[in-house]
Amino acid sequence: MRNFKGLDRKRIRDGALAALVPVAACSVALAGLTAWAGTGRAGSPARISVTGGRVLLPSAGIPETAAFFDLANRGGSADTLVRITARGVSGEVTLSQHRMRQRNAAYGAEIDSVSVAAGDSLAMSPTGVDLTVPVPAGGWQPGDLVSFTLEFRRSGPVEAVAVVVKPGSLSFQ
Repeated sequence: MRNFKGLDRKRIRDGALAALVPVAACSVALAGLTAWAGTGRAGSPARISVTGGRVLLPSAGIPETAAFFDLANRGGSADTLVRITARGVSGEVTLSQHRMRQRNAAYGAEIDSVSVAAGDSLAMSPTGVDLTVPVPAGGWQPGDLVSFTLEFRRSGPVEAVAVVVKPGSLSFQ
């Protein structure tokens, strides 16, 4: 009978240890989720802001130019820029990204969208993501304001204004 009592204690101890591992793992996961929720970020929507709009003054006879914005997402979820329109221009505003080929040849490739992670930002530039904008028939002058609508997958449309600037007047650092 003594052997059975020792065996029962061993089984109880082994069973308790086996149950302790998943309970500890669940406790750690619950503590992490509680801390995340406590910061107010759990499940909060994306909060997109669009600032610093600039449109490069196009050279004479060139049908398109570049525009740049600073995008910030202060929310708890990522969002994606999927469409851009500009008032007063005929044609489509497109997203493009700077790419490199062999032998240091650069080109702009059209892209469908760009994501902004939760708590992150994106500063558009000639060496990264930018907008390609058709030049209106009447052209622009330095200081003109151009109205844009940037449409995000989750946040919807965000209105922004960009000022027309001479190309050499910008610094992207």
